[in-house]
Amino acid sequence: MNFENLLYEVSDGIATVTVNRPKALNALNAATLKELINCFAAIRDDEAVKVVILTGGGEKAFVAGADIAEMQSLDAVEASRFARLGHELAAAVEELPKPVIAAVNGYALGGGCELALCCDIRLAAENAQFGQPEVNLGVIPGFGGTQRLARLIGKGLASELIMTGDMIDAAEAHRIGLVNKVFPAADLMTAARKMAGKIASKGLVAVGFAKAALRDGLEMDLARACNLEADLFGLCFATADQKEGMQAFLEKRPAKFVGK
Repeated sequence: MNFENLLYEVSDGIATVTVNRPKALNALNAATLKELINCFAAIRDDEAVKVVILTGGGEKAFVAGADIAEMQSLDAVEASRFARLGHELAAAVEELPKPVIAAVNGYALGGGCELALCCDIRLAAENAQFGQPEVNLGVIPGFGGTQRLARLIGKGLASELIMTGDMIDAAEAHRIGLVNKVFPAADLMTAARKMAGKIASKGLVAVGFAKAALRDGLEMDLARACNLEADLFGLCFATADQKEGMQAFLEKRPAKFVGK
């Protein structure tokens, strides 16, 4: 796939998607949002891709936010349309039946923090900075930040970050549960690839079902969510991977999963 604002490569079942506008700190303009949506649509249909790593080009930013220069002159209708484009991207990432790891290599502010929030796992470099600073511009988060941040770290902490517009460093983001792990900047992509490779070695139908259960179950009451889990657990027994995985366990050998 060829893009103007993204770099894309696949190796050993791992797709690496890099937002590549380093001169603009990888800010998300409409063109980049559309490219990301198209990229994740293609990944969904590519059986060669098992796990995705999403990161930013250059050494300063993952994604420093939405493109303010592009947004500044929008009217209310255009701004709502732009926000919905961000929501379309978030849905494409969340609903992808493959895990997405955010490798946050610098600033993840505004739309960049929101993009990281819709990934399944967030790994951060020690120099990463997170925040929802939209109130400093007289607006609110528009790509799901008020909703996903509160669901991830709780309403109180989310309210503080969103209403003050403060930035936090990677260590604080890890402490409050915004990121899973923190690494020296030079080690971030190695760590992301190692984790992606570990996930890619598992039964990927089961991994996809686990993602669906986690994603959809959190929007349900406990009884309905547990019913969803039971249904998906049962569906695992219609797969070749379940048969291979359990047979390999009984035979005390590594499983050879086929993703079916």
